[in-house]
Amino acid sequence: MAQLWGGRFTKETDQLVYHFNASITFDRRFFYQDVRGSIAHVTMLAAVGILTEEERDRMIHGLESIVDDVNAGTLEITEEYEDIHSFVEANLIDRIGEAGKKLHTGRSRNDQVALDMKLYVRDELSAIRDGLLRIMRVLHRLMKDNIDTYMPGFTHLQKAQPITFAHHIGAYMEMFKRDESRLHDIYERMNYCPLGAGALAGTTYPLDREMTAKLLGFYGPTLNSMDSVADRDYVIELLSACATIMTHLSRFSEEIILWNSNEYQFVELDDAYSTGSSIMPQKKNPDIAELVRGKTGRVYAALQSILTTMKGLPLAYNKDMQEDKEWTFDAIDTVKTCLTLFTGMLDTMTLRKDRMEESAKMGFTNATDAADYLVNHGVAFRDAHKIVGQLVLYCMERGMALEEIPLEELQAISPKFEADIYDAISLETCVNKRNTIGAPGQEAMKQVIRMNEKYLNEREGKWHE
Repeated sequence: MAQLWGGRFTKETDQLVYHFNASITFDRRFFYQDVRGSIAHVTMLAAVGILTEEERDRMIHGLESIVDDVNAGTLEITEEYEDIHSFVEANLIDRIGEAGKKLHTGRSRNDQVALDMKLYVRDELSAIRDGLLRIMRVLHRLMKDNIDTYMPGFTHLQKAQPITFAHHIGAYMEMFKRDESRLHDIYERMNYCPLGAGALAGTTYPLDREMTAKLLGFYGPTLNSMDSVADRDYVIELLSACATIMTHLSRFSEEIILWNSNEYQFVELDDAYSTGSSIMPQKKNPDIAELVRGKTGRVYAALQSILTTMKGLPLAYNKDMQEDKEWTFDAIDTVKTCLTLFTGMLDTMTLRKDRMEESAKMGFTNATDAADYLVNHGVAFRDAHKIVGQLVLYCMERGMALEEIPLEELQAISPKFEADIYDAISLETCVNKRNTIGAPGQEAMKQVIRMNEKYLNEREGKWHE
């Protein structure tokens, strides 16, 4: 058993206790972050005179050689080691001898793991953000292509008013923009370096924490050594943001599942993102959308787990905090995979524009506009509402749309109807006269699309500006 402690103990740790306590099976994910932090640490130690330049160079070369061997597959991270920190340090000592034992000077595993977790979360924030930008690019293309693709808008899953496909998916565009903004906010708050906090009370060594922070791309050092090792609020924030992303993906998945059904037939999913049935040859199932919807629960569970773990811990570090990792790793993996697959599904989806438009017409989504027409011709709104309700019932009994009622029949119900009623209640008119910003009309949508184009161009390649 390779571990970083033991001088005070006279007995070997029970094997079951050792394996229960060990974290190497999951914190091996921190390998690159741990080495990155160690290189910065020894660089700083040499700068303040704790290490010689020769010791620094030997240690950095040894650390880089460990990375090379792990990448080449000639060195394996095994359960012989208690955690990733002991793996790195033990292998460094094997390679460079006594100088390797100075690697841990001025730091504790408490601030070391806090650093590794921050570096890992920071890297993954950027990766999740990249996934969001990719899906927003697809949504942006679909919006530009479908500002005149008419479909019903819904409330209570009942057809309500006519909109366009561009307007509908534009709602998700706004959700994902806010998701990206939340990740940015988390980055800004968390980007301070805990290394140098020690176990909880700092260290007597003359460390240059500002230097270490700069070497690792942080804004500066954390300002309280106990807080540095004892809190994981940035993990909670990350998992909260991930849960919100999954909520948006899940809602979108539910709509695609509905649109893909035989009853709607608004879209057809590409074969590459669908599966069949083992006994029903006619089936084409939206499994990706269903799995995204289902996996949302895993991310919710991760958030609940870390909240429960942290809620009763006294300062400073407690071993309970080892439980912050596995759920976080799983949630990050889930979100990244779901974003990638959902984006591919969305990008290859075929729209049935004829079905969407027919559904809007037969759903009487222009009924409100018919009532507005009467109001503009001097009818009180309450009376107009009743008249159009009678027309809807009339159409339902005959299987027709409002715009298919002959003018003489309309005038038999209300003499206020004139020939221009048909233009007033066409889907094109109903949509395009709604042009306040945020509405589905073409001019309003073109304005939003231009704003989205600017937003996406500005966000590419940027993170903490």
